[in-house]
Amino acid sequence: MTDAPSDANGGAHPAALEQLRASVEAYYTRKVRTFGATPLGVDWPSTPSLELRLVQLLKVCDFSTPFSLNDLGCGYAAALDLIETRWPANQVDYLGVDLSADMIAHARRRWHHRPGADFIVGRECGRAADYSIASGVFNVRLDHSAQLWTAHIRIMLTDLHRSSRKGFAVNFMLPAAVTGVPELYGSQPDPWVAYCETVLGRPVELVQGYGLPEYTLLVR
Repeated sequence: MTDAPSDANGGAHPAALEQLRASVEAYYTRKVRTFGATPLGVDWPSTPSLELRLVQLLKVCDFSTPFSLNDLGCGYAAALDLIETRWPANQVDYLGVDLSADMIAHARRRWHHRPGADFIVGRECGRAADYSIASGVFNVRLDHSAQLWTAHIRIMLTDLHRSSRKGFAVNFMLPAAVTGVPELYGSQPDPWVAYCETVLGRPVELVQGYGLPEYTLLVR
């Protein structure tokens, strides 16, 4: 694993980034207050499609052995539901991180009984783990400029890189899926594959064609 770029703000003004994070936090807090710990509470339409997305992200993990996992933008920790259902015998040291204190409160209530599950309010992983995932965190850019949102993505990718010993996984919506919806962000894979490979210095496996208008990057 190589060192990541030293520019902690991705070329953007710190105040603009803080405003961006505050608006994203407010958006998802409204969602979870309205819909609770459900897919709609994380702005996603259904449990099957949410699980399908999470399955792709978790392909970065080796479930044949115990490991530690950061879940950046964890919401109510739907990834833990999937892990407990599909790999109940595996020991996963899980840390969920989210900008929204309400999301974290829901996650703590749901998983207070599970050993090896912790949750924090924050914008960074906060620890080094074997793997990290980030589900849907790049999609909703609200009214922020493409330039600022791109800087935000670079910052998050750099944090995932620094916080992941073995690999991390993220997903992006395709441009066709966000046409006519300016509040959403979509991108072709090439720019972000290139960023992870050339700037972060990690090989990338592109996963697509799994029935959702998006793709997943497995970065190892």
